Amino acid sequence: MTSTAPDTTGIPPAVAPAQRRILRVLVASQVLSGAGLAAGITVGALLAQDMLGSTGLAGLPSALFTAGSALAAVAVGRISQARGRRPGLAAGYLTGAIGSAGVITAAATDNAVLLFLALFVYGAGTATNLQARYAGADLAPSDRRGRAVSTVLVATTLGGVAGPNLAAPTGDLADGLGIPSLAGPFLLSGAAYALAALVLALWLRPDPLLLARTLAAEVQPTGGTATTPAPDGGVVLGALVMILTQLVMVAIMTMTPIHMHDHGHGTAASGLVIAIHVAAMYLPSPLTGWLIDRCGRLRVAAASGVTLLAAGLLAAMSPAGSVALLALSLALLGLGWNLGLVSGTAIITDTVPLANRARTQGLVDVSIAVAGAAGGLASGIVVGAASYPVLALTGGILALAVLPAIAVTAHRS
Repeated sequence: MTSTAPDTTGIPPAVAPAQRRILRVLVASQVLSGAGLAAGITVGALLAQDMLGSTGLAGLPSALFTAGSALAAVAVGRISQARGRRPGLAAGYLTGAIGSAGVITAAATDNAVLLFLALFVYGAGTATNLQARYAGADLAPSDRRGRAVSTVLVATTLGGVAGPNLAAPTGDLADGLGIPSLAGPFLLSGAAYALAALVLALWLRPDPLLLARTLAAEVQPTGGTATTPAPDGGVVLGALVMILTQLVMVAIMTMTPIHMHDHGHGTAASGLVIAIHVAAMYLPSPLTGWLIDRCGRLRVAAASGVTLLAAGLLAAMSPAGSVALLALSLALLGLGWNLGLVSGTAIITDTVPLANRARTQGLVDVSIAVAGAAGGLASGIVVGAASYPVLALTGGILALAVLPAIAVTAHRS
């Protein structure tokens, strides 16, 4: 198991104790929120299908999660900008808990309209889980920023693995309470999000963003910011890297289980492939963070494009009957996403001044959410009009668009 112990080597002595505490609190909240996120998503589509009696709108929960996530990313970013990370992240998770309670109420009363509204609100938990990575980087020096981001990200894996495995026990609990069993995982989601909000509200002290501003003001009292110099267009480059990796990853991932089902594979086989994919999305984070700090942001961002191309090529060329090759291609897909997300996050954090950092990060995450929605929507259209191999190959080639942008940025710097 990869360690999630905070690594604060190289941080100024006065800041290191605060950064260690902040990372510990963030890790705890991410484990909780990861369980809440995974548990709800596991059964969202099934619950909608069961309540509506049709598969036609079973994909709507995913779209609602994404839409709610996009709106929440803006809100969390603005609250964090005005008041600090602690109230911003805590409010986001509390909103996710309220959404979970709404889903349970909708299931108990068989109210489809309330279900869709609640799923939209529930998406706030997804946005907050992703935005927490920025809090880990606020106090980290430039040469440790990648590792700080990766520490927060990898913690999500622990809860993400536990959440789906608790679907059956929470379903039994829901039955005992007279609630539809498919709403059971949302009992876990609500409790996990509420606990994550409580952990942050009570123990995320000092607030990393507010402390970073204070330290910057002490270093440059005339109003400048002590951020690391970054290449021109760093915000655009960081956003582009994360947007492309999200779009390509979601598009190929979404259609892989359907591709496998159409060629005779059962849910156990597709579940295994997706589990390997999710593990590859988060578990390599510590190594990715180390590579970013050691080799540079731009090199790792370029590696994400190349890795996604390899994933697309392998998925396109894999025989439909080969679970092993599809699993390998989805593992590469997850790894490419991880390389892009962590490197893009570091580029954004390097570039944006503290004065408007949280607001800009929130807007970037909106773009990432929209890219994910677009990837999911386009994937079905491409496969319907052509085939899964065409989708995989197109996604891999599209990921290479990061390379010219990186080359231009490297030349300017």
